[in-house]
Amino acid sequence: MRRERMRAALQRHLPIFGHVRGYDTHTFLCDLIAGVTVGLTVMPQALAYATLAGVEPQFGLYSAFAGCFVYVVFGSCKDITIGPTALMSLMTYQQVVNRNSDYAILLCFISGIMQLLMAVLNLGLLVDFISIPVTVGFTSATSMIIISSQLKYILGLKYKSNGFFDTLYQAYANIDKSRYADFQMALVCIVLLLGLRKIKDIKLKRKPLEKTIWVISTSRNALVVVCSSLLAYYYETTTGAVPFLLTGKVKPGMPNFGPPPFSTTYNNRTVELSEMLADLGGSVVMVPIIAVLGNVAIAKAFANNKSVDATQELIALSFCNVIGSFFSSIPITGSFSRSAVNHASGVKTTVGGIFTGILVLLALSFVTPAFRYIPKASLGAVIICAVIFMIEYEVVRPMWKSNRKDLIPMSVTFILCLSIGVELGIVIGVFINIILLLYPSARPQVTVEKLTTPNGVECLLITPSNSLYFPAVEFIKSYVDNAGLNSVHLPVVIDCRFILAADFTAARGVSAMIRDFAGRKQPLYFLNPSEKVKNVFKGADIAFNSLKSVQELEDFIVDSEESALLKQLNSTYREFEQV
Repeated sequence: MRRERMRAALQRHLPIFGHVRGYDTHTFLCDLIAGVTVGLTVMPQALAYATLAGVEPQFGLYSAFAGCFVYVVFGSCKDITIGPTALMSLMTYQQVVNRNSDYAILLCFISGIMQLLMAVLNLGLLVDFISIPVTVGFTSATSMIIISSQLKYILGLKYKSNGFFDTLYQAYANIDKSRYADFQMALVCIVLLLGLRKIKDIKLKRKPLEKTIWVISTSRNALVVVCSSLLAYYYETTTGAVPFLLTGKVKPGMPNFGPPPFSTTYNNRTVELSEMLADLGGSVVMVPIIAVLGNVAIAKAFANNKSVDATQELIALSFCNVIGSFFSSIPITGSFSRSAVNHASGVKTTVGGIFTGILVLLALSFVTPAFRYIPKASLGAVIICAVIFMIEYEVVRPMWKSNRKDLIPMSVTFILCLSIGVELGIVIGVFINIILLLYPSARPQVTVEKLTTPNGVECLLITPSNSLYFPAVEFIKSYVDNAGLNSVHLPVVIDCRFILAADFTAARGVSAMIRDFAGRKQPLYFLNPSEKVKNVFKGADIAFNSLKSVQELEDFIVDSEESALLKQLNSTYREFEQV
């Protein structure tokens, strides 16, 4: 039994042992095809995302291979591919702008450490506080920010900007300097990418032809980038001049292996670790959380109704970032688009990531000289076509029909992410969402009705719709007091069927309410409170009338009224005797 438990624990934390059990030739071929397909997809995206992150293109390739190898060992979902993404690149850019690439590498390392700490402390539940409306507002806003950031490459412009609205203004102010060739190149690339994306849905009777079309559609990013690069190469060899802005020289070879930079030099001065962390600010918390949110969401999407071990995904992602930082990686996470390609390619295990990583390493070793011919306009088109479908406008209508309050955190997150930054935007969005979540606890709905029992006993029935916690106690107390004063001739009954829990503050408030009712000699009863609520009241030394059913309530009220009547008659008799 001990051996079995150790084996189960080993497979849980090192899923590779479960993946390779029974590994055969068929599984190997499926993983090989899927890994190579994903590799052809990730290379142009990696170059584009490095540009988006504000670092040199080779950093995108550095970020594309380490995570592939690490996730093979620690990852639990066969479909996920780890590497640079548009969202992580955007959040990295906000920390790298006007600084250097050392900040991006350090942010990758810190993100991994934070994710590992979250896994050890079992803090994956923090992701649960980011609701779908907040996520929709966040992803839609970041998609628009990413699209706006590519305007200068599509138009062939050169300018610096800070923030979404400033980017739009700079593009408008410099539009007279646009280069027609870049715009034409970007427009053609976007049309081709969207068209090739759509043709995979065509159903044909001839399966080999349908499979060929699917392969072409899946490899569209690589095809478009290769064709545009060949065109740039043709112009240079025939005319000696290229009409497009090019990526430029990409540093060949493997990155230097070593620890991430804990100090850096820029603006002719040395910046120590403490100052670098201060410059990174809240991103050291938000970047790892957003990375985990995306990774777990992808794992759930491809889990086929199986449970997802969020803690194990945290561990895998943390090691991907920590180890990746030793290879000069920027922050990475799971890519939904590449994971979808991986799944559609028929991947069987996470071993497919090995072939993706090998392909990227081969590109770094032998193909980097050709990367300098890639037009920036084509990379901009790749990014735009990757993120444009992340603008989730279609959820607004069902959200309006189901629960309109959800539009508040979504709209606030969307607007603030565009105006003040994605980190603050999502934090404020989550805060507002929590307030809306807690509001029913502070102001629960309370219904008041006159109840007549089967035997004709009348009482006032008050039903709170939520548990009794300290934010709501004064509200419910005043509500019950006012209802009792308006019907002072009737006994008041609090229906406790929805009150599943209470706290000490609420118990003290109930104690004060019981004294108020006793002071005006108006009966107050609690109908069917749970054992948990009764224990809280008893622990606060509250004497209260607890009844289990309407029949018991009726008998208790009748007995109380008869007792009160008898006491009144005895009192009257004693007064008569004295007279």
